[in-house]
This record gives sequence, structure tokens and C-alpha cells, in this order.
Amino acid sequence: MSFHSMWAELLPVGRSSASGGYRRYAWTGADADCRAWFRQQAEARGLAYEVDRNGNQWAWLGDPAAGNAVVTGSHLDSVPDGGAFDGPLGVVSAFAALDELRGRGAQLTRPLGIVNFGDEEGARFGLACVGSRLTAGALTVEQAHRLTDGDGVTLPQAMEAAGYDPDGIGPDPERLARIGAFVELHVEQGRALDLSGDRVGIASAIWPHGRWRFDFRGEANHAGTTRLADRRDPMPSYAETVLAARREAELAGAVATFGKIAVEPNGVNAIPSLVRGWLDSRAADQASLDTVVTAIEKAAREYAAAQGVDLTVERESFTPVVEFDHALRDELARILGSDTELKVPVLGTGAGHDAGILSGRVPTAMLFVRNPTGVSHSPAEHATEDDCVAGVTALADVLEGLART
Repeated sequence: MSFHSMWAELLPVGRSSASGGYRRYAWTGADADCRAWFRQQAEARGLAYEVDRNGNQWAWLGDPAAGNAVVTGSHLDSVPDGGAFDGPLGVVSAFAALDELRGRGAQLTRPLGIVNFGDEEGARFGLACVGSRLTAGALTVEQAHRLTDGDGVTLPQAMEAAGYDPDGIGPDPERLARIGAFVELHVEQGRALDLSGDRVGIASAIWPHGRWRFDFRGEANHAGTTRLADRRDPMPSYAETVLAARREAELAGAVATFGKIAVEPNGVNAIPSLVRGWLDSRAADQASLDTVVTAIEKAAREYAAAQGVDLTVERESFTPVVEFDHALRDELARILGSDTELKVPVLGTGAGHDAGILSGRVPTAMLFVRNPTGVSHSPAEHATEDDCVAGVTALADVLEGLART
């Protein structure tokens, strides 16, 4: 099956007719349809299919128990109203690269694996890369059991409702021991390749990044009868904090975003009692990130105090800087640069990935495919078919170069 036909088959799954974006949230019907698609692709190619203890899907060519396997893949879930390429491009390209290798008659001496990691985006339970974090031991069983969605459904309850046994979730060192190298292909979430004119790039590192929850607590009251001077309204404090985040990020050359908010009681004619906002911040180095987040929290506390509002700040997740395995990165550059004479730039990224989570346990690397607009996490996310096919070819070259040695 060609890249084009696979892509067309997956494209309608979980797509909103209203927004044109995707709502493929973990352990929902759309997620089940994506998982069924993955299994069908694996079985159609005669690959050994399995689901691990954390709900991640695997397809194997060769005996994975032999160890030192070369694994590729990504994820199929999405952010709310996200784009088609973030995640699925890596999974579809993995199957397409395998097809290309078979068409070449490539002789591989190492097992080859394809993986779909569950709940990478964290859209439902608020924590990114749940499947890979559990596998790598970066998320404890106790922490996973405390994860809940907006309706109060816990992660174990959601898994069980989807037909999976949640009792076995947790670290999976035996599975990780099978992997000799993991290479994740991903659409670039920025415009570096578009600006350089290159179709494919190699990742150097992932910026340190995290999520912080800011709870501004005031006093609910009538919007029409309460004097401004008598109000303990948390909304102005939150609004000023959003502006402070933009200002501090600009000063540090970083990024900071309040992209999610919850308001109680959430009435048009009611002064809020609670404004809860989630901050996402990322920077090229740890010192810059610390500077930005510290300054935002300091400003938020000053604004809250001035309005008579209480503030609590909680860090919900954090990922330190990830330097991808230098030897593997250099090998990818050699394969693509020397063997194919393809110009392949090396670039950093501010986006988190499963490859970053696994990097502390196995050698990992990433390939990026050009995104002509730089837009991501949006229905406008895009990559041309020619660039996608170039990515498939580059991935096939890399897999063949690694799996025949």
C-alpha cells in the first residue's frame, strides 16, 4: 500500500466537520479507530503485532527477542482540533518505509519494529507522552492512577472502558532492552527547513519545557451590583499574568503560552471565584527557562496581591533538555549525507516527543519533514506530498543503514 493510499485511509478518522481539525483523544472511539488501523497495517504486512502493558502498539519484522532492534514510529492521537501530520506522519511513514525496503530487496540483519505510542499529546489527561513515560519509568504507577480527564474519569477507568487491562501499567525494561536504536520521523513544528529550502532535517536536541497550573482564587459575586472597589476578581490578575508571560518570554528569547483556562462559576453575569490557567513554557536552555517561569510567577503574585486574590502555582510536568544520542545522530547524517548525497541540516526543536522521553533509556534520533507554513497543533498544519515521500525515502535509507549493520 502506498503512502498516499494509507494517508487517505487514515485522514478522516477523528476529524471534526466543524473545525476541520482532529479530536483523537486517548482511549476514545477515535483513538480505537486509529489503533484498529495500525493493527490492520501490521497484519496486512505479515508483521507480528502486540500491545504492551501500557497500551502502546508494536509491529515487528524479525524476532524482537533477538534484541538490538531498530524501531521507528510515533503517535496517532491529537491535541484538540489539531492537524493531520503531528504524529501520524511518523507512523504512516514507518509502514511506507518498510514497504520501500521490501521493494528494494533490502537484507536486514537486525529486527525492525514500528510503534504507536499511546496518549502522546496529553489532550485528555493533561500529561504528554503518557505511554512512553510509563514504559521508560518516567511516570510512576501511582502518578498514572491519579490522572483524570475533564469529566473526572481516571486513566485506568478509561483504559478499562476501551477494553484494556490497566492493572499491568508501569515500567517495561524488558521491552526497552529489545531496542538498539529508535528513530522518530515527525513533521517540523516550525519553519527552519522551509527557510533553508531543505525537505528533511535531523534533530539535535529538544528544548527543556514544562507545564504549570496557576490558580487565582477570589470571591464570586454579582457582576451588576458589586462595586469595582469591593471585588476580589481573579480575572484581571490572570489577564495581567498572560501579558507578563509574553513580555518575559520575549526578553529571554523563549516562548510562554497560556493556552488553556477554566473559570468558576463561568457565568456571564458572575464575578469568578476561580480562574485556573495553564502555562506552557520552553527555552533553549534550563537557565533561560527558569528565568522566564520565575519572573512570570513573581508578576502573578504581585498582581494577585494587588487585587486581594489568592494564588497557588503547581508544576504539573517538566522535561529537561534532551540531547539526542550524538553517535546515532552522526550516523544518520552520514547515511543521508554520504550515501545519498542529500543535504540534511541539523536543528533543535521546542516541541516534546516520545523520542525525547526514551532518550534516557535507549539511543534515539529524529528526522523532520519540512512544514511550509510552520503551523502546528492546528488544522492548517501541512506538508506537501513530495516532501512526505522524501521523508519516507530518508527514513527507509536510515533504517536500512542501521538494520544491516
